[in-house]
Amino acid sequence: MTSCLSKMSRSLPLLKGSITLEDALTEDSDVLHELSYPEKRLDFYVYLSEHRQHLEELVSFHLGVPKETCKAARDFREWVHGSFNACVPVYVDETAKCRVKKSQFPGNAEEKLRCEVATYIWIENNCPDISIPRLRGFGFPSGRCFTALENKPILRRIAWFFQRTTLWLFGYPTPSQYIGRQSPFSPDSGYLIVDCVEEGEMLSESWNLLHHDRKRRANLFAGLSRIMLSLARVPFPRIGPLTIDNCGVLSLACRPLTCILQQLENFGIPTDIPKDRTYVTADARIRYMPNSIHNTLDGQAQLSALTMMRSLLPHFTDRDLRWGPFILMLTDLHQSNIFVSNDWHVTAIIDLEWACALPIEMLHPPYWLTGVAIDRIVEEELEIMRKGWEIGNFWYFSALDCLNGLYSLYMSHIQRIFAATEDSGPKFDRTVSAYWTANTAEFIAAKVRDKEVYSSQLRECPKLIRLPAESSDLSSALSTDQRVHRFGSPEDLSTHFKRKHLQHIKMGQTLEGPVCEMPLDHKQHLRNHALRIHKAVS
Repeated sequence: MTSCLSKMSRSLPLLKGSITLEDALTEDSDVLHELSYPEKRLDFYVYLSEHRQHLEELVSFHLGVPKETCKAARDFREWVHGSFNACVPVYVDETAKCRVKKSQFPGNAEEKLRCEVATYIWIENNCPDISIPRLRGFGFPSGRCFTALENKPILRRIAWFFQRTTLWLFGYPTPSQYIGRQSPFSPDSGYLIVDCVEEGEMLSESWNLLHHDRKRRANLFAGLSRIMLSLARVPFPRIGPLTIDNCGVLSLACRPLTCILQQLENFGIPTDIPKDRTYVTADARIRYMPNSIHNTLDGQAQLSALTMMRSLLPHFTDRDLRWGPFILMLTDLHQSNIFVSNDWHVTAIIDLEWACALPIEMLHPPYWLTGVAIDRIVEEELEIMRKGWEIGNFWYFSALDCLNGLYSLYMSHIQRIFAATEDSGPKFDRTVSAYWTANTAEFIAAKVRDKEVYSSQLRECPKLIRLPAESSDLSSALSTDQRVHRFGSPEDLSTHFKRKHLQHIKMGQTLEGPVCEMPLDHKQHLRNHALRIHKAVS
């Protein structure tokens, strides 16, 4: 038993967690692409370590302090990484501490950095009640860099004031309070310098342990609601993120660069969205990801869901709001981006990437707070938000913004609004999916062939280790009690069900639930049973 378990544990790391060949073959994301991320991150860390002196020079330049007073952290454990960047603490005079955030991947890195910088500046100017780290300076790969006004000599500040006043008098856009110039360095990637948050700790450090504490949750909800309402006070004329040009002027002249768009383009999936356009399609993943469709039934089910999502758009949106108002939303507000006190009062928000002006109907609390009554975090001004929960558009917009979860969210939260679960099935999916595009059957057949090629490439990939055959018989030696596990959320249960059970069932195979002792006629019968009885969406 011990030897089998030790072999089963062999796997390769991803940016988050690890994976074996068995799991990779059933995963909905492009694992072949994701396997390259940890190595790229390591190379990036090595590069930053070798260029710590350069980071110290950047901080010295932007803060206007002697270089010898700036020391970059040598211990990797002090560094923090995200999916698209790394943050390195730099100590100034051994008292103050800044962090240098450098972009990790090329492509959209400069576009993303300009949007994040513009969001920092806009919130500083328009929402002073929102606590964010102080932005000290930033630079772009093109060589243009900007320094906060207060860190410049007095004569340069006076010149900036007269220049800004002149532009304002003649009706020209005025620059922000950051003074630009050509960088004296040769940056090969973008960066920004912000103060480290000294008060509080990341919510992710205590969320799992304390999220059932009602008092702490009430403090957290109140803090998040104040942030959402503060951002909602200033309407925008269009959809899209803020950006900053080489003159330091903020504008709303960029496509909505959300996290899902970045992920699609990182996977090499064309989105056909110019940088000045303001919409996105949810079909790109299905068309271009090699493993988006596992088999014919899976393809029909996914395309049926996409077709229904298109047709249901009028139900979940208000035509009176199609021209606005649009408000700025922090679309990446997860637990690691929120700093809280011991009582969970919000002390700061960090990492403002993926902020975007969106229709007010899309204003909802983060998905991980959906177990909370909505009336705890809204006020009269946002009655639209309450209505959205009543008609279910929270789940509709969440599905559109989820690369791999659209079908699951559609089946578990949207489809049941209009019809009973048992009314859907292979026959319904086969009929409706035909209206997704012309020649749907040929498209699905081609995608199934793509999946076969992708699976072959995975099996031949030297980075993945195949599970031994004897491990597949391990569960048969366990009792029913030993095979039953608890899961932290319905999503975890659904993932386990798809990976460990559904994918191994052959067409026409007769089934019986080992716990429920219920005969099941076919694979779709099992899916319906899992949804109705066990709340496992597949």
